[in-house]
Amino acid sequence: MSDLFAHPWWLLSVLLVFGLIGAYVWVLRRRRARSLRFANMDVLRSVAPAKADRFRHVPFAILTVGLLLLTIAMAGPMAERDVARNKATVVLVVDVSQSMKATDVAPSRLQAAQAAGKRFADDLTDGINLGLVSFAGTASTLVSPTPDHDATKKALDNLRLAEKTATGEGIFAGVQLIQTLNAALGGEDAAPPSRVVLLSDGKQTVPENPDDPRGGFTAARKAKEKKIPVSTISFGTLNGRVEIESPSGGTESVGVPVDDESLHTIANLSGGDFFTASSLDELNKVYETLQKQIGYERQRGDNSRPWLIAGTLIAIIGSMAALFLNRRLP
Repeated sequence: MSDLFAHPWWLLSVLLVFGLIGAYVWVLRRRRARSLRFANMDVLRSVAPAKADRFRHVPFAILTVGLLLLTIAMAGPMAERDVARNKATVVLVVDVSQSMKATDVAPSRLQAAQAAGKRFADDLTDGINLGLVSFAGTASTLVSPTPDHDATKKALDNLRLAEKTATGEGIFAGVQLIQTLNAALGGEDAAPPSRVVLLSDGKQTVPENPDDPRGGFTAARKAKEKKIPVSTISFGTLNGRVEIESPSGGTESVGVPVDDESLHTIANLSGGDFFTASSLDELNKVYETLQKQIGYERQRGDNSRPWLIAGTLIAIIGSMAALFLNRRLP
């Protein structure tokens, strides 16, 4: 019972409400008995229409319901709810390899990622430290985690494409930023929850083996050790293509399909979540989900306010009904 109510002993006051109901019935019966003993029935029927009799108990019934709800409110009902986090750390790790210029996602994968990232920064709960890392052949720290989300938005506008895809380097850089902040906040035990959010569209190329010491899978395992989950977003479609310079001096179209499998594995190895998005709208929805996961936490707390409001309003309605129907309070 203590899991449902903060002060369950107050539920015993329901007995008082039941006692009130019993007293109401007793008074009615006593009044009726006295009326039958001393009143002229023909006169009584003429001055007390049946229709009025039919509704005279409604106000008391409404008032009783209100009192029962107020009794529950006094017991302090508990409920789980989403509560905004005061502190958390998030590092966005964004792929800026050449495949991100593919236009299978309008206007391009990179531009859509920039737009969605800025919206995510806008919607993220105040007080959460947000950082930004970009990676292609190497990783670059653009913004160290800070509650100033505008800094990340400005940095997203300045992302530039580069050669190759070193997914592991991006993850390692994100984890390092979080560890550095955690150390400043008193160590891992005292640090707030943290997460790396990795957005990429292609398969790792540097190094070729993701299990290499600097590979994506190795980085994901390291993140798991540090209790920093990596949520991955596979962004793009299987039909993406980009134009690259050919050895002959011209250009050729090369397919750059998304690599769901490796990104899914990274999420699993690190304890994070895996998402896919093939349009800006889908990417925004993914970020909305992440924002709810990161920006809020489920807490069990007092939920008496709705019961208090409902009980008070119903009690007032019952009292007003008594005045209008019976010309007196119950």
